[in-house]
Amino acid sequence: MPEATIESLVEAIAEMYDDEAVPLAERLLDGGTPPADILGACREAMTVVGKRFEEGEYFVPELILAGEMLREISELVKPRMTEGSDVAKHGTIVLGTVAGDIHDIGKDIVYFMLDVNGFEVHDLGVDVPVGTFVEKVRELQPQILALSGFLTLSYDAMKETVEALVEAGVRDGVKIMIGGGTVDEQIREFAGADAFGTDAMSAVTLAKQWVGAA
Repeated sequence: MPEATIESLVEAIAEMYDDEAVPLAERLLDGGTPPADILGACREAMTVVGKRFEEGEYFVPELILAGEMLREISELVKPRMTEGSDVAKHGTIVLGTVAGDIHDIGKDIVYFMLDVNGFEVHDLGVDVPVGTFVEKVRELQPQILALSGFLTLSYDAMKETVEALVEAGVRDGVKIMIGGGTVDEQIREFAGADAFGTDAMSAVTLAKQWVGAA
């Protein structure tokens, strides 16, 4: 087992050393490393993983493994984020990958970052029907709806979801962010969303701005 440093944690995640990453994170936390630094290491490692995926060095199995390491580390980090205090949640977010798209890696990273940054996140999963989003927005009355989609066909599903919220009379009560793939300002306007995010941290920044927690 390597020495417990932020650098070694980044390397363990980026190099897919799943038997080292979680124990390293736990040792760092037990040694007094701030939870925010652990999250920073996760973000840095996932940047490396994403680049290697784009360059064809990593494939879907590596993305899945990286996502599982993040989930396990998040279970260690979350209690430390609120340890010794009774911190109220910033707000409620409904999250999901839109109908016709089954990509979940990016969504899972966004979930992880929103969760550890103090939001109550309801993850609806992948290939979520338009009606399910409408139902959950009506039921939970979240401040924010986050729609994820990697495939270009998901952009129509995003638009249809926003239009369904309008028809159901619940659009005005929720802020909508979209992200994934090549989502940009043009796609945001097409879908009728309030904003788009380029990565998990931009999603956190947007969410905090919208609920007044920035």
